[in-house]
Amino acid sequence: MTETRTARDTLGEIEIPADALWDAQTQRAVLNFPVSGRGMPRPFIHALIEIKRCAAQTNSDLGTLPVVSAQTIIQACDQLLASEDVEQHFPVDVFQTGSGTSSNMNANEVIANLGKNISGNALSPNDDVNLGQSSNDVIPTSIQVSCAMLLVDKLIPALRYLSDSINSKAASLDNVVKTGRTHLMDAMPVTMGQALRSWSSQIDYNIASLEQRLNWLTTLGIGGTAVGTGINSHPEFSSGICSHLSKRTGIDFRPADNPFAHIGSQDTSLALSGDLKTVAASIMKIANDLRWMNSGPLAGLGEIELEALQPGSSIMPGKVNPVIPESAAMVAAQVMGNDTAVTVGAQSGNFELNVMLPMIGNNLVESLLLLTNISRLLADKAITSFNVNEDNISAALGKNPILVTALNPIIGYESAAKIAKTAYAEKRPVMEVAIEMSGLPEDQLKDLLDPTKLTDNNTG
Repeated sequence: MTETRTARDTLGEIEIPADALWDAQTQRAVLNFPVSGRGMPRPFIHALIEIKRCAAQTNSDLGTLPVVSAQTIIQACDQLLASEDVEQHFPVDVFQTGSGTSSNMNANEVIANLGKNISGNALSPNDDVNLGQSSNDVIPTSIQVSCAMLLVDKLIPALRYLSDSINSKAASLDNVVKTGRTHLMDAMPVTMGQALRSWSSQIDYNIASLEQRLNWLTTLGIGGTAVGTGINSHPEFSSGICSHLSKRTGIDFRPADNPFAHIGSQDTSLALSGDLKTVAASIMKIANDLRWMNSGPLAGLGEIELEALQPGSSIMPGKVNPVIPESAAMVAAQVMGNDTAVTVGAQSGNFELNVMLPMIGNNLVESLLLLTNISRLLADKAITSFNVNEDNISAALGKNPILVTALNPIIGYESAAKIAKTAYAEKRPVMEVAIEMSGLPEDQLKDLLDPTKLTDNNTG
């Protein structure tokens, strides 16, 4: 039997583990929501603790909280933020009350009890730690702060790293000309560098969108308290806590002009989720291109050879699979699924409060972390390290009848089509057929059908 102690709240007494830092309201939530077995993610918890820390400092600055109480709260928050296993103190399931009140009270209770252990000073979870706040403004603020920090510290740097890695690889492959493909069918030639730079351009657009989204994420509804009116909060509380958060994180946070919108809706979270879905689509595109180019090695395209990272089959010896692109594709699918859930959650703003906040926060944090990790893996274990099979590329390129497109301005579309169809039917190089059928000198045809020249958009 686990030893317990008796805790009390406005509903009465309840037994909780004797060594738990939380109290009655958290324990009720633990018992009420045995749903997924997953608590809120660490970045969200850290953001929530940072908000409590900055709230204590702000209340001390404003004279609404005794200095000794504020310092005790700050010490407790610092200890939690430095903990390697802070999650053990936050057992409330993701799928809890829609406002996240259980997680807010979890933090209030843990900080109050830890503060008492540190200094011997008694703290009230509600009257001291939660002073000037409500779950209804704290939890949406925690979502935005955690996401802003992950964007600045994790995802945007990872995407820049991916883009730089792609561009570096592209520069080394600018002289490799390959068959382009549209509809998965042979098309006009491109350089390998051009193909790769299309990927980095996608990633760069994603970075630009995320940087713009930061302007939304850093506008906070904290100080709006229960419904947006700021009841029981000092008029300067919101500006003070944003100032302290900015100093602590290095990110410029500011109070919302209209906190009602930040409490009653989750439009900012939904917009960010859409941005992350777009990143996921870009990652999926890159992953699929890599898988196609790597396919084979004998019966597929075989244009590149990805780094061999692990055996690919439990029964087929020697088989090696494109495991990193496959992992990337699954990450993209998960992020897209998370976005669907966030979309439904963002619709659940009823009057003055959205009531799917914990799920929204959890999904956004998960998507941010997944995209961060897979971006670096793609860069290091797929893009930087693949080798080009130039013999395969050259063999396919020389037989590509679509090269006759370059003859259209001279001999016309229909005549060029006859050359292409003949080359297809007789499985002969297009150059050989063009010499026979076009009526053009061989030297001119060699110049016109030079695949390298055809990759230059200034040709013709």
